[in-house]
Amino acid sequence: MAINVTVWNEFRHEKESTIVAGIYPDGIHGAIAKGLKLRDGITVRTATLDEPEHGLTDEVLAGTDVLVWWGHKAHGAVSDVIVDRVQKRILDGMGLVVLHSGHHSKIFKRMMGTTANLKWREANDKERLWVVSPGHPIVEGVGEYIELEEEEMYGEHFDIPQPDELIFVSWFTGGEIFRSGCVYYRGRGKIFYFRPGHETYPTYHNAEVLKVIGNGVTWAAPTNGPVPKYGIGGPNAPLEKLPESTHIGSELQPK
Repeated sequence: MAINVTVWNEFRHEKESTIVAGIYPDGIHGAIAKGLKLRDGITVRTATLDEPEHGLTDEVLAGTDVLVWWGHKAHGAVSDVIVDRVQKRILDGMGLVVLHSGHHSKIFKRMMGTTANLKWREANDKERLWVVSPGHPIVEGVGEYIELEEEEMYGEHFDIPQPDELIFVSWFTGGEIFRSGCVYYRGRGKIFYFRPGHETYPTYHNAEVLKVIGNGVTWAAPTNGPVPKYGIGGPNAPLEKLPESTHIGSELQPK
């Protein structure tokens, strides 16, 4: 069964900067979608900030297995109603792949519960992303490291919870390091944060970067696991007959 992917992008830099438009004439979302469409078993649609409901209607999200998110300058313009909607879908099993400056998006900070603050510098640093979890499916087909000749620097401390699994650690020319590939489990959903992708660099035309994003999509796709039932509406029914109880507390008496 195909994995249905929605690639979401602010699509603001490309409209306002000739430099960014020259690198991504079809938008950052277009470049990412083009790379994903080369993979078997993935269908791709795109959505952008200025569409009605940011392109993330109930119908779109219901048909999305994995949401890829890129944002930078307009995090505050994202409606809290849409953030609530996306969060619910993640907890219900939809995967989320957050890229680069999406670390400051409302949805990523909501799912992390932290500021997601970090150090940064835009000065044409070389980035070397070292694989630190070589058996993980996200790095299938990747060498020991990925090298990007020019990228924006992100540096520690990165204010995120301890990752459930750490996949990449980046080194930059200026000496900084950064946890650049982190995965989390939230409810029934899975989240992959992947660092590279500043808008003024052609990172999303890099085959290795696109391979990692594709692998992340495959990893984050929903599984056909159980749907937990919680005791919000009343006590849990026993699987076996309970012994008689003389406890006067009604919450402990067998029903």
